[in-house]
Amino acid sequence: MAGQVYLAVDIGASSGRLVAGEFDGTRISLEEVYRFNNGGVSAGRYVHWDVLEQWSHIKRALQQAVDRYGNTITSVGVDTWGVDFGLLGPNDELLANPIHYRDSHTEGMMERAFEQVSRSEIFNQSGLQFMRFNTLYQLLALQKDGSPLLDAAETMLLMPDLFHWLLTGEKSNEFTNATTTQMFNPQQNRWATELLESFELPTQLLGEIVQPGTVLGSVRDSVAREVGSSDLKVVLPGTHDTASAVMAVPSSESLSNQPNWCYISS
Repeated sequence: MAGQVYLAVDIGASSGRLVAGEFDGTRISLEEVYRFNNGGVSAGRYVHWDVLEQWSHIKRALQQAVDRYGNTITSVGVDTWGVDFGLLGPNDELLANPIHYRDSHTEGMMERAFEQVSRSEIFNQSGLQFMRFNTLYQLLALQKDGSPLLDAAETMLLMPDLFHWLLTGEKSNEFTNATTTQMFNPQQNRWATELLESFELPTQLLGEIVQPGTVLGSVRDSVAREVGSSDLKVVLPGTHDTASAVMAVPSSESLSNQPNWCYISS
């Protein structure tokens, strides 16, 4: 098969899919290769994401794509929803299944946070819409509950970063998803570490923020054996699904004070 094929693993709150984009030098044509159901699993005190089931689907999807497109595959990248994360402990052990953003453990956490740091100061340092499931309030909920995860954790990876780590062994914090956390300072273009320190939250969990388009490298040997290809290269997309959707707006004009295009997010 001629052309270059780019694989996109797109996972939302209720379903996931792998789409292949074949570029012939002029046009790109899209084909859905694989689709799976996604959702929360209630276990114990929390509603979790079944990250191992999601990971199994990603590998099956890649295997089918390799079978279909072979060595024409140029790269693969993963995008997901925002805010949710996995925590890695010593020796890069995944400490628990990530908690679902719709879990009730963050109820009342914004109001509790405002008792320590004012709403205006949080907004000044993050510039983000206030929603109780933002990553900041998820971490504060774990802190309030006395969760041992915060003491054991060494690295926080947002969901697409977690899958990219599973694929390559490389840990990264991609920019667009980092901005969904209410822990990123857009004025200084870095993590809002002072804000976290005000809440006595650990800042060592946060790694270097990297931009979309960053090449993470090839997949792990174990993944290559499972999917049938050692040539798969992982490149970061805009890992927040909305960011990737905005990139797909069919306009050649750059964003400006008076753009000639818009998008609607619902």
